[in-house]
Amino acid sequence: MPLFLTSHKTPVGTLNLIAREDVLLAANLSTISAAKASLDEDDRTHGFKEVKSIPVISDLINDYFDGDLSALDAIKVRQPGAPFSQAAWKAMRRVKAGKTMSYADLADRAGSPSAVRAAGSACAKNAIVLVVPCHRIVKTGGALGNYAYGLNKKEWLLRFEAAF
Repeated sequence: MPLFLTSHKTPVGTLNLIAREDVLLAANLSTISAAKASLDEDDRTHGFKEVKSIPVISDLINDYFDGDLSALDAIKVRQPGAPFSQAAWKAMRRVKAGKTMSYADLADRAGSPSAVRAAGSACAKNAIVLVVPCHRIVKTGGALGNYAYGLNKKEWLLRFEAAF
């Protein structure tokens, strides 16, 4: 069965999505080719089917941008990565809209308090932006830190979620 592929216009740019049935495998604000490249090898072998929307997932993303900030919590996700990255992504999913967490706290919640740089790396490698909310991870003291798609988008998302 091919993977579903679609693009959504959002207030922060075009969100490219790839899913296998009801599991989101990639979401980015850059290119479809970058989304495809982030998939594990097994998923890439299934091929792709462009669709207007992905059942359930597209609706939940629309609900989020319509103001239901908890809608993204219902989306199932899967992405390849090392054990620490997997733990960090799981911890990111626990950060609710309107809240932020420091890179140091993320490292701690991922099981390795001294791995602050690895926590930042997990954010940078996150292939499912928005749904795995790396935009909610900030520097100790509240400075924004980095964001692969530009600090203006990170700031917009945090303001939209009333995090600051």
